[in-house]
Order: sequence, then structure tokens, then C-alpha cells
Amino acid sequence: MGKFVITKRANGEFQFNLKAGNGQTILTSEGYSSKAACLNGIESVKTNSQDDSKYDKKESSNGKPYFNLKASNGQSIGASEMYESASARDNGIASVKTNAPDAATDDQA
Repeated sequence: MGKFVITKRANGEFQFNLKAGNGQTILTSEGYSSKAACLNGIESVKTNSQDDSKYDKKESSNGKPYFNLKASNGQSIGASEMYESASARDNGIASVKTNAPDAATDDQA
């Protein structure tokens, strides 16, 4: 089962990573000024992760596929790693859909 891991950045902001059951990071958040805002971001991922239209499939400048997960207001709430192929990116999206809804929260901040 997946889990959200909350950490504190060097600049004092909070962020979360959604990790799959195997420990691999499948989604990384932006920085949040407060832990409460970070927790709201986690709830937004849980809510929006099941909606295919919330996934913005992209390609980096060096041609690597990745995706952003967007909230209802269109704001990005998480970004994936860079993948080697579009099919690997699609597997990453499937992993977020599988892991996010019931993921526990591990507060390490």
C-alpha cells in the first residue's frame, strides 16, 4: 500500500511525496508554507487522483515523458518523475490512481 511522506525542505516549506508500496516515489508536491496546507494538498491528491482529466501528460525539454496532477482549480498539486517512455508514464499514473486514495500519511517533518 502507498503512503504520503511529509518532509520539511531546507527553506522551511513542507512537501509530500506519494510513495508506492515498493517505496518508489510516484508523485512529489510543490512546497507549502504550512503543514496544514500540505495536508490539504494530500487530500486534494486523494480526491483528484481518480479523475483522468486531472492528469496533464507532458514531455520535458529533453524528451522525457512526465505528468502533473491538477486540482479542480487547475493548479498543479503534484508532479511525477521523468520517465523513459510514454507507457512508463502511463504506468505511473495508474500507480497514483491505485495508491493515493487509501494511502496513509507518514509525517516526518
